[in-house]
Amino acid sequence: MATYRVKAARSTYLHLEQNENSATLDSFGDWCEKNAHHGEGLAVDLFSGAGGLSFGIEQAGWTVAASVDHYRAALETHRHNFGGLALDWDLGDESVRDRFVGLFESVKVDLVAGGPPCQPFSRAGRAKIRSLVEAGERPQIDPRKHLWAAFLDVALRLHPRVVLMENVPDMGLADDFSVLREMSERLQAAGYRTRINLVSAWHYGVPQHRQRMILLARRDGKEFQWPEKQEKLALRDVLGDLPPLHGGVGGRQMRYTESPATDFERLMREEAGNVVYDHMTRAVRDDDREIFEYMRTPDVLYSGIPKRLQRYRADSFTDKYHRLDKNGLSRSITAHIAKDGYWYIHPWEQRTLTVREAARVQTFPDRFRFAGSRSDAFKQIGNAVPPLLGRAAASALVHDLPKVTRPSTSDAARETLDGWAQWQKAMQVLEPWFPGRGVTPLVALAMAVQHRSNTSDVALCDAVRPLLGRTTLTSTLFEQCVMAAASDRQRDALGRLRPLLPDAGGVGVQDLADGLTASEWQVYCLLRGGDVLIRGSVPIRVASRVLGTDPEQGNRNTLGLVDLTQLVGSGDSAPDRMSSIRLIGRQYCSVSSPKCADCPLRACCVWAEEHNGPDISSPTLIAAG
Repeated sequence: MATYRVKAARSTYLHLEQNENSATLDSFGDWCEKNAHHGEGLAVDLFSGAGGLSFGIEQAGWTVAASVDHYRAALETHRHNFGGLALDWDLGDESVRDRFVGLFESVKVDLVAGGPPCQPFSRAGRAKIRSLVEAGERPQIDPRKHLWAAFLDVALRLHPRVVLMENVPDMGLADDFSVLREMSERLQAAGYRTRINLVSAWHYGVPQHRQRMILLARRDGKEFQWPEKQEKLALRDVLGDLPPLHGGVGGRQMRYTESPATDFERLMREEAGNVVYDHMTRAVRDDDREIFEYMRTPDVLYSGIPKRLQRYRADSFTDKYHRLDKNGLSRSITAHIAKDGYWYIHPWEQRTLTVREAARVQTFPDRFRFAGSRSDAFKQIGNAVPPLLGRAAASALVHDLPKVTRPSTSDAARETLDGWAQWQKAMQVLEPWFPGRGVTPLVALAMAVQHRSNTSDVALCDAVRPLLGRTTLTSTLFEQCVMAAASDRQRDALGRLRPLLPDAGGVGVQDLADGLTASEWQVYCLLRGGDVLIRGSVPIRVASRVLGTDPEQGNRNTLGLVDLTQLVGSGDSAPDRMSSIRLIGRQYCSVSSPKCADCPLRACCVWAEEHNGPDISSPTLIAAG
């Protein structure tokens, strides 16, 4: 085991004084009355951490009246940098939420914001969870224990004009966006219009590769308008005016040695005076310094340094060390920086980032102080919403925006999809593709095993039509299905149902369903009424074209699924919409030869209008769709 040749030095705990404009529980009502009419009005920040989102909200015009968190150093940081009331309360407790909401009994809150921690959900989806619960193999999950539900509960009870929730993209990817779709549905039921945004932080002045999921909601009839996107910032224009450390570790207070040379540096140094705070980092081992010397550019990997210097397996720790690019963006600053700084080697010095440099990359201004030890500060910075991103998101919710003049594309598309699904059910040609009384678990399983057999949707449905309404498979029914199949591949796929026959040992539908592939399981869950998204190129292409986004942009599992989420929504109709999107994509929305004139979504499709001119679909088709 390697021994450390640099003594680990803990920094002292920095205590910060409370802001002079702070409130107490006793004075909170008076404080709110005094500040209620400043700018955009009063806001609350739930799960606030150090206050990155709070800072952005205040920069956009609101006054943060109250914040809640459960981390001592972060609370002390927030109390120093902001007025109002910073509470160490557990919002996961319903009685605590009652008490919190009670603080605002006679106070009007204009904005509820926050970034609730979100427990991961099974990728198998809710239908899988439900089947395990019913089989006694998994305890029932109480959604009230999830902090996103606590956030939503407070937001709905305070009933502000606007709501802003921020989280990591995995909040959506881990569970087919079911949490975000449920939140949207419940907010819409309470009178809000909602938007889910997957945002690259650098578009709004944050000098790092960082994506965040942001849910916006408003009930004032106004548009959502984000600020204009900005050009990428290079780290040389972000950190260039901070004092060099010349091999040292810096300190709590230092003097600036350079004047700010860029607009970003000038913005960060507003109201900071001549002193730069918390420009301190960890001491560097001699062998690390030698490694840093070898890794002079970002393209040099850990595996490329001399083996005598490698303390870790190069095949397991390919990115254990990473030199930041002075000519580009930083990698995303995360709470991991509190454990070690090897991911964040300074762009031109042989050391890792200081607290102040990490704060700069997150866009905390230099006047913003962090309570606690050096590790506490790094953790707060890594967990924070970048203030400039928070400001951009909040700016999309200000009062002074135009009124909505027509339904949004996604709202119109959902309405169209609902109508088309009902029409298809009435026509019965594609009935097995829509959840309903006739689509039993047996039917759902039969559709799932054959859905990738390169057969038309009509042929898929014809082959399982004998099973509609049936719960068990007989030899006669099985033969009818096989005879109706349109190809050998489809017949082979249906052959996977043989174990369900009475003479095959009594295998049940659920036993076979548990052995499905991931894509087959999605279809099975969907046809059982599960709130899932079909993650495929066809549905994502439909969603991207309808909403007018770039289908080739970014990661399909993020941007594409956000588009799909906007169209599918949540609630009882979501499975019908998902099936409709898949079917419309296969029948009308091909890659090279789309049949826009016949597509039921034409009237609300941005791509169709841009490529084919104004809608000329017949009134009959529009009504049917």
